[in-house]
Amino acid sequence: MSNSIKKIKVIFVLPSLRAGGAERVMSFIASNLNTQEFDASLLVVGFKKDQAFDIQNLNVTYLNSQRVSRAVFKIAKHIRKEKPDIVISAIGHLNVIISFISLFFYRTKFVGRETNVKSIRKQHEKKRFKIKLNLHKYSLKYLDAVVCQSQDMLDDLITHDDIDESKFVVINNPITDQFTLNIGQIDSETINYITVGALHPRKGHDRILKALSKLDHDFTYTVVGSGDKHLVFDIASQLNLIEKIHHIKYTKSVEVELAKHKVFLNGSYVEGFPNSILESCAVGTPVVAFNAPGGISEIIEHGVNGYVASSEKEFVNYLNAINISYPFKRQVVSESVTKKYNKNTIVSRYETFFKNLKFSRPLV
Repeated sequence: MSNSIKKIKVIFVLPSLRAGGAERVMSFIASNLNTQEFDASLLVVGFKKDQAFDIQNLNVTYLNSQRVSRAVFKIAKHIRKEKPDIVISAIGHLNVIISFISLFFYRTKFVGRETNVKSIRKQHEKKRFKIKLNLHKYSLKYLDAVVCQSQDMLDDLITHDDIDESKFVVINNPITDQFTLNIGQIDSETINYITVGALHPRKGHDRILKALSKLDHDFTYTVVGSGDKHLVFDIASQLNLIEKIHHIKYTKSVEVELAKHKVFLNGSYVEGFPNSILESCAVGTPVVAFNAPGGISEIIEHGVNGYVASSEKEFVNYLNAINISYPFKRQVVSESVTKKYNKNTIVSRYETFFKNLKFSRPLV
């Protein structure tokens, strides 16, 4: 008679494997679970041609569907065939679909991974997205558990949604393998700033640019991200900053760009758990951010790896002071996050969470 323990079968469901924070984090977690205890696989709604991440030693199934809403029966069929112990999805609209599918599978545990502080994000989105958020609110009730990326996210859900608190668990995002200390060299005498993130109103490029226009020193500013360029360049033109800005629409070497710069700037009005801030610190580049809900204050340690500003004036003062006397040591900046958000620590938390969920013990 075999003494081998049956592995916990987990399916990670994603809309696609395009370049995105949720896609990268979820595929990274799936790829790094202990293979002696877990049988992990990816179910991707989209197409293999869109894959932006190197997925190794992991079974990936593509449903080749243009939209999540058109793949509902394909997702359900795959779950019925594979009979997983746990299904986990990320990104709001997919969590909605998974939550309703869960009603037909009593032996499988269904988990949604939250990516936003929704009550704040509503203020920065169009009406159609607000309707989706309201639908999402009700769908969470059908899930067996909800993973929140930050304490702010958990507090927001408890405050605004009538959901059993025992369903929630906070597990932060991990630092993925490519973000390590001292990648690249800073060779510019003029202080150079960088921001990485989608060109979207909620990312607050407007308030970063307004602050930069008030600095008392010379600088360059690199913006990495796709989206509406007018959000950056129209304002930059009005503020006479165009010549100081360099835009990179997309790069597979974000870690190299981060390490080339002295300070990362974050203007977001709301975050989930900002991978870009985490990754910037991991390579040794400190962060100056506007205070906003969504994990920023959990990552940034005042004076150690950056500053959190409560106003535009404070943001400007921090940048001017950094230019006069650069107070950060890159190794200290990196260690401030790697000690808390390294791969082993975060993957271990997911493994414990999955085991507890499978055997119906308390989530944490």
